[in-house]
Amino acid sequence: MTIADAQIERLRDQARQIRILVLKMLTKAGSGHTGGSLSAVEVITALYFQKMRIRPQDPTWEDRDRFVLSKGHGCPALYAAMALAGFFPIEELMTLRQMDSRLQGHPDMRMLPGIDFSTGSLGQGLSAANGMALAARLDNKDLRVYVLMGDGEIQEGQIWEAAMAASHYKIDNLCGILDFNKLQIDGQVLEVMSIAPVADKWKSFGWEVMEVDGHDFSQILPALNRAEEVKGKPSLIIAHTIKGKGVSFMENQSKYHGVAPTKDELKKALLELGA
Repeated sequence: MTIADAQIERLRDQARQIRILVLKMLTKAGSGHTGGSLSAVEVITALYFQKMRIRPQDPTWEDRDRFVLSKGHGCPALYAAMALAGFFPIEELMTLRQMDSRLQGHPDMRMLPGIDFSTGSLGQGLSAANGMALAARLDNKDLRVYVLMGDGEIQEGQIWEAAMAASHYKIDNLCGILDFNKLQIDGQVLEVMSIAPVADKWKSFGWEVMEVDGHDFSQILPALNRAEEVKGKPSLIIAHTIKGKGVSFMENQSKYHGVAPTKDELKKALLELGA
């Protein structure tokens, strides 16, 4: 096994652990967003366990890379990754959505160190990421800003204002990632409000655009590396994903957008994941 193969195998195992934790915490909470959390697992895993410069024991380190989960409802996957990375105890994951928990249904930077921006109202994350990236430029800091958006989310007009601004100001330390699972709460994105042609739209706004299988680390990692080399414009990685990825009866099912697993469903899902 080559070093690259060993890295990918390690990341796959991390992703499996994240999926297991996501399902457990959502079942315990009895509410939350399952499908979109599971579709984003590999992207978040690649960022937190391979690509981003972070210090879990020093979450406010000034020179860290920033991550904005613009699709804030997918935070169970982010929380699980952060816990496994060492930001806080894994046991705390089971407090998801409880009163006074630091792990609310959407990320809250005031409550949980390591969250770079509070999200939940869709469409706002790219604007915030623009500001962070521009501030880093003004401060002469060599850091990158990553923002993960949902495909239903980019129906929001603010996304396109921010996309235009990022191109105008040549924000090349910004990397957008689109979780393109093609489903939203009301059904297929194509039918609710078509965003096609996605790649051509972003290119026309002046972005460097790449498309990858969002569950394949051998495609995700090279795209993240390539984005870092792009100069003079922002980059977007369109990650083609599957809503509910990893659990057969949840895959490509819009009904699991905002529904937590039942205890019986959890048992079936954990068996599929080998837990």
